Amino acid sequence: MDRILVSACLVGWPVRFDGGTRTSHDPRLAAWAAEGRLVPICPETAAGLSTPRPAAEIEPGADAEAVHEGRARIVDAAGGDHTSAFLEGARVAVATARVRGCRYALMTEGSPSCGVEFVADGTFSGRRKAGEGVVTRALRAAGVEVFSPADIDALAARIAAEAG
Repeated sequence: MDRILVSACLVGWPVRFDGGTRTSHDPRLAAWAAEGRLVPICPETAAGLSTPRPAAEIEPGADAEAVHEGRARIVDAAGGDHTSAFLEGARVAVATARVRGCRYALMTEGSPSCGVEFVADGTFSGRRKAGEGVVTRALRAAGVEVFSPADIDALAARIAAEAG
């Protein structure tokens, strides 16, 4: 059975930067949890960041690739550099996916870690831009298929195709 690495905030864990969740009430998550498929992770807390913690974003004009290559940082609004913790979270997420046999990941949107199709634009203005977070980038590089909550139908289809 293929396992799914899932952003812990999507399954109700209060691990977001503000101490909140982004709980998905999609019944497929509950079914996958009952089957033992889900492997919840918050890469940021796994890397030692506290909850709550300052909101952080990839610097304006940069992307996850630039962060991984050391050409950009992930900072909070006061300029505090959290890059090393976010990269450690990406490392832990990839290692967890490998050890737990996760071929798929369901990650939350908007986060500098888990964003799949978009992330904050780096200005702390609430605006978003197309792009991925550093964890999503690392998971994809490791061969894990990453989906956003908006793409849960596609994830369900992949799982059904594997089972069929």
